[in-house]
Amino acid sequence: MTNVSMTELKNLSGNGFRARVQRFGGHLAGMIMPNIGAFIAWGLITAMFIPTGWTPNATLAGLVDPMIKVLLPVLIGYTGGRMVHGQRGAVVGAVATMGVVVGADQPMFLGAMIMGPLAALALKGFDRLVAGKIRSGFEMLVDNFSAGIIGGAIALVGVLGIGPVMEGLTTAAGNAVDFLVDNGLLPLVSIIVEPAKALFLNNAINHGVFGPIGADQSAEVGQSLMFMIETNPGPGLGVLVAMFLFGPRKIRPTVPGAMIIQFLGGIHEIYFPYLLMKPKMIIAAIAGGMAGVGTAMITNSGLVSTPAPGSIFAYLAVTPRGGHLSVLASIAVAAGVAFVVGAVLLRFGRGADADDAAPPPATPEATDAGTDTATDTPGPVATRHSVLASEVDTLLVACDAGMGSSVMLASQLRTRLEPYGVTVKHLPINELPADARLVLTHADLVARARSVVPGAVVVPFRMFLGDPVFDEVEQAFKEGGELRG
Repeated sequence: MTNVSMTELKNLSGNGFRARVQRFGGHLAGMIMPNIGAFIAWGLITAMFIPTGWTPNATLAGLVDPMIKVLLPVLIGYTGGRMVHGQRGAVVGAVATMGVVVGADQPMFLGAMIMGPLAALALKGFDRLVAGKIRSGFEMLVDNFSAGIIGGAIALVGVLGIGPVMEGLTTAAGNAVDFLVDNGLLPLVSIIVEPAKALFLNNAINHGVFGPIGADQSAEVGQSLMFMIETNPGPGLGVLVAMFLFGPRKIRPTVPGAMIIQFLGGIHEIYFPYLLMKPKMIIAAIAGGMAGVGTAMITNSGLVSTPAPGSIFAYLAVTPRGGHLSVLASIAVAAGVAFVVGAVLLRFGRGADADDAAPPPATPEATDAGTDTATDTPGPVATRHSVLASEVDTLLVACDAGMGSSVMLASQLRTRLEPYGVTVKHLPINELPADARLVLTHADLVARARSVVPGAVVVPFRMFLGDPVFDEVEQAFKEGGELRG
């Protein structure tokens, strides 16, 4: 694994705006990701039992509408409320979400993303207002009635006002998508999607934007192309194959493992560092994404639900009857185009040795300074902390959603650090506990992690496989050495 200086990882956003966008996207994805199992259940039931499904059954198909119009929005509102104000926030979030569910005829995923956190925020404000002012013995009475009154009141507002507004916005978003499809412009969205994915906004884009629109379309016609725009594993596979054959020689040994994890495991974050190492490869990803979307449009492809994670196996599981060849063609074309463009950008390996020799190994000082350049506003170096590994018994591995790359990395480190009595846990960045002492996260997410746990040591890494930082962390625990970040 090459030790690439952080100056090579181009600051694609230029300032701390990226961290703020990632934080907002993390909140959106955080409302969807814990409920992916429910989305998959709905998708499988839809694929199996609707009139165009594998085994049509009118009785069992009766689950489809209630699940997408009531269950899924309420789960989103519940989760969004819980993110803001714990269990009390979750309850009022679910109650308030019922307002937009009743106030609109379409699935209200976007409405749920607003109502759940909004109701929880209102209850949180009330709880702060009355904190310490309730007479002893009346706490339960006030807690229960405040939650009921606030949740019910916001639900009424949802029925009468917010629901119709959100229905209008959802309709407008659908009309915009129809316009792009009718005019053959939908592939152009890859110009935005693929670079945003490299900035770890993949979950926000998929589950916060395309997912709700796709679910609405799927409920009407049994499938949606929206589920294939961000999740297509083809562009990532093509980029990785190009890097394996023509990229810097020192990183080539790490690529086969990344290909398996990305294509079969569905953890797309595994290839983002390769894009950041060679930013021009984002052009290859864009070309592959556009080709995949274009192929899907030509062949009328679509999925019945979001494939999560974006594995080839998940794709096949939520492909409607008769659609497997066209879906596989979309993936294959995307991978092929991304590979060809990537190979050209890498000059078919010419100069690969020069690439290896050019950047000198990064010193710890350069790494610290570079991390801020890549993740936050240029300027004064952020406050650093240090801790002796011998004083830490828990390592927190954080990623955007806490369900993909962090799970994989935590599993690897758990095996390596178990002999030293270290507990390794994985979490979404937004859920890092305030008392966290040691956090490991990707360099592009460091600014977000430090904003959540400013007192913790946040150690950045760049590659999910073979990064020397992992060896340094293990060595520190082995010898009781110091960790800085």
